Amino acid sequence: MHPILNQIGTTFIPVRDIKKARDWYCDILGVKAEGEILFDHLYVLPMDGTGIVLDSKIFSEHAVYKVPAFHFNTRDIKTAYQFMKTKQVHLTTDIQHNQWFTFKDPDGNSLMVSEC
Repeated sequence: MHPILNQIGTTFIPVRDIKKARDWYCDILGVKAEGEILFDHLYVLPMDGTGIVLDSKIFSEHAVYKVPAFHFNTRDIKTAYQFMKTKQVHLTTDIQHNQWFTFKDPDGNSLMVSEC
């Protein structure tokens, strides 16, 4: 057995304000903001599959994702796009190739939604 698994365990996202980021991500992902903020700077989002950890300790203007490091899955890209519009999320592209679109979180991280 190889000592390094070919799996992504978790992705860290740099955020300014851990409480505001927790609430924003939980809102757009439709999950409850359960669990505690760890060490005053970490919040583990309740995800299915690969994890996401919001981290206010690593935030700096240089740490912000300029291009998406991952994407959120959707089964209906048009519905997901309209949902993000109603949430007044900063959309940075329209739906591309009927497959994906990009947006920014309140801290300026570039993120993506893609139809699976």
